[in-house]
Amino acid sequence: MVILQTPKQFQQYRRTIPHGQSVGFVPTMGALHAGHAELLKRSAAENQVTILSIFVNPKQFGPREDFQKYPRPFEADLDIAEACGVSAVFSPSVADFYPDSFSTYVEENALSKPLCGAFRPGHFRGVTTVVLKLFNVVRPNRAYFGLKDAQQFFVIKKMVEDLNLDLEIKGVPTVRENDGVALSSRNRYLSSEERERAPMIFKTLTRARDQILSGADPAKVCCEQIAVLEQNGFRVQYFEYWPQGRVLAAAAYLGITRLIDNVLIETTKQTRVSEASPESTI
Repeated sequence: MVILQTPKQFQQYRRTIPHGQSVGFVPTMGALHAGHAELLKRSAAENQVTILSIFVNPKQFGPREDFQKYPRPFEADLDIAEACGVSAVFSPSVADFYPDSFSTYVEENALSKPLCGAFRPGHFRGVTTVVLKLFNVVRPNRAYFGLKDAQQFFVIKKMVEDLNLDLEIKGVPTVRENDGVALSSRNRYLSSEERERAPMIFKTLTRARDQILSGADPAKVCCEQIAVLEQNGFRVQYFEYWPQGRVLAAAAYLGITRLIDNVLIETTKQTRVSEASPESTI
């Protein structure tokens, strides 16, 4: 496994990969856990070469968000990468990836607006910009994203479609702890007491999904589950049905930690989910 630190170094390495070998790519901000490992294993199973990027992207953090304290256990990340069959790690510095002269951004203007986009202005512009830059450097055949960040997955997939990029975007199901908590690098910020309460997000999402699939009104169900979370100490940003992705999605603070999660809404001809406006349950 090789470690490359500048775009030029990686591009030189990329030219050594034999023509015809498929390249899988997992872009991350590091602090790897079992969810990232699942992405890497999936890539290694489907491609001859797997590339991991580790880059804490300042462009997707707001002014009061946790860029400076975001965990950066680089050596531990390398151990996980090697165990999962990674061929090369691309880990540029901020100065190398965003020089002082940097002035070009990429923005998706539909799917990025509701949910997290409504509360984190500029976040998805930072995501699409860094992901396109990474795609241009790595030139993968396939890229793998966890569906815990469902909105991010759909935004990136739309960017790839709109800009005619020649690669496949693969979504991998959320990896959870035994109690249902979605794995996240930010879970380490939770106190022991907060960690005990954290499963309530997934429980309220699955309860709401079951009620909606039984014919209940999505807006009413979501409002009821927001109340449950708030009664248990969560500060809810949103808990909504998002028709574009066919998911129920939630974001809520538990203490200082912002947690996100979602569940898929499967519909049938007999049970149809109302495509209410995503803003209707804020």
